[in-house]
Amino acid sequence: MPLGLKNKLHIDIGDLHDEREQLTSFLSTKHKILVIPNLNRLDVTSDGLSPKDLEHAVTKFVYHKNLNSTHFVSLEGNIVKINRFKNSKPAKKNEKPKKGGQHQTAAQSWGL
Repeated sequence: MPLGLKNKLHIDIGDLHDEREQLTSFLSTKHKILVIPNLNRLDVTSDGLSPKDLEHAVTKFVYHKNLNSTHFVSLEGNIVKINRFKNSKPAKKNEKPKKGGQHQTAAQSWGL
């Protein structure tokens, strides 16, 4: 790449608006990538980063946050997109398992 030219890459965060600051922090601390937040996307200006490397870093974030069951990362030109799988429901945070009613007694479970 000629000197003085920089790659302008974009990350389309889709419906992960809550994760925007965490993704920005993850990329800047772990991968030393400068990220500028912008409405529905994050802008990345870098002279040594390829789109494939950025896709790999974003995929690491998705796996790190355990979002890989509901989201996947794709690369379209210079845009890295975080997409939701079809028919996947939004993840609910801090959901506690429901406690059942009464437990069976020994006589009930043995059929006595």
